Amino acid sequence: MAVEEIHAEMVSSVWKVLVTPGAQVAAGDTLVILESMKMEIPVLTELAGVVQALHVVEGEVLQEGDLIATVVDG
Repeated sequence: MAVEEIHAEMVSSVWKVLVTPGAQVAAGDTLVILESMKMEIPVLTELAGVVQALHVVEGEVLQEGDLIATVVDG
């Protein structure tokens, strides 16, 4: 079973959460939109599967490396 852990690449805030745990996603789907320096940054999954866990909520401030979501294939 493949597992993808998606982490924040920079300090940002969670502007919008587009998925819920248990949601089926395709490779390239946007899970969350972050905001940093007035720019919207889509966070994509590279793995088709199921959102196992979502580790953020809208409005939360993230540091570089914080875990955003976990996706498992299947």
